[in-house]
Amino acid sequence: MDDGRLTRFRHAILTVFPERHVYLRAGGDVRSFVLTTTDQVVAAAAVAACLTWTLFATGAMVASVFSANSADAAAAKTQAYYERLIADRQARLNSAVALVSSSRGSLDGLARAVTERHAALAMLLNDIRGAPGAMAALVPVKAQAMQTGSPADQIQSVEKDQDRMVAAAEGYAHSRAERLRLAFHLAGLDPAAYSGRAVAGEGLGGPLIDAKDPRALAAVLDVDDDFAGRIQHTAQDLNATRTLSGEVKKLPLGEPLTTPVKSSPFGVRIDPFTHRGAFHPGEDFAGAYMTPIHATAPGVVSFTGQRNGYGNVVEIDHGGGFKTRYAHLQGILVATGQHVGLGDRIGAMGSTGRSTGVHLHYEVWQNGRVQDPTRFLKAGDYVQQND
Repeated sequence: MDDGRLTRFRHAILTVFPERHVYLRAGGDVRSFVLTTTDQVVAAAAVAACLTWTLFATGAMVASVFSANSADAAAAKTQAYYERLIADRQARLNSAVALVSSSRGSLDGLARAVTERHAALAMLLNDIRGAPGAMAALVPVKAQAMQTGSPADQIQSVEKDQDRMVAAAEGYAHSRAERLRLAFHLAGLDPAAYSGRAVAGEGLGGPLIDAKDPRALAAVLDVDDDFAGRIQHTAQDLNATRTLSGEVKKLPLGEPLTTPVKSSPFGVRIDPFTHRGAFHPGEDFAGAYMTPIHATAPGVVSFTGQRNGYGNVVEIDHGGGFKTRYAHLQGILVATGQHVGLGDRIGAMGSTGRSTGVHLHYEVWQNGRVQDPTRFLKAGDYVQQND
């Protein structure tokens, strides 16, 4: 049985590794070599041994690398866990120390600082209020908790009053500024062209705080950016209110008569003399003979006398390119160069010049161009109704 197996094994070896002849030709010479079965078996065994050793060494190296990485990862995870634990304990300890320190002595100082900030805020808003009615909204409330309460009550009371002041100022400033802007629009004027002007007679100064960057104001008042942004928006509206309030008083928005009765509008109409269409450069008001005529805005009388077609005329220069003309007067009560105020009596109604009866012809000029007086009269009515 063993002999048969051995015979089959030898036969298999001879089949896989038969004797081979190798011929090498170099130039004209031919050489031959014989590879016996034994030589081939020995070579195959050597190659198999090399491959086996290579696979074993590579596997051992890979196993070692994975083992080291796993150990390093576990060590790093453990280290990170303890570092987080230590940091959390340290943070809690710091918070506890800060809380104890605050409760032991700094609360009174914090209350005083917040109160001082409150006073600075009130001063800032009061300085820029610029219009009657704003002060009532901006005066600090002297609550009982601010005077006799605990430091915590003082802080809470001051913060509430700060929010109340800013909310009241926001509401007042925005609504007032919008009403004034609307009045300018009714008069056909651009409020942006007037809101940037300085109010005459005002002393301006102090540190410049960039209106585009609320962080600067936040640093000055020691408040958060959102609170500073609200203050700056309110300040801008209050400044616009102050400026527009001053500018609107210079415009011819007043009524030339105490009880005006409009009789002929501005624009194209049927001329009472030619009975054809013609441009009417002003607005006519009917009234009784010698009805008082009033200046519609402050200014300087630039002309008194007669003009062709207008009869007796008074012209007033209001500055800023605005001028008004009052025509067909029976009497003139002012002189050239005289300063007049809003509502001052300047003449009496009559029917001089090209006129069919007693009335006032009223014109408004801006930068040398005649304007529709109705726009300015409507704007003046709106301002009076909302003051």
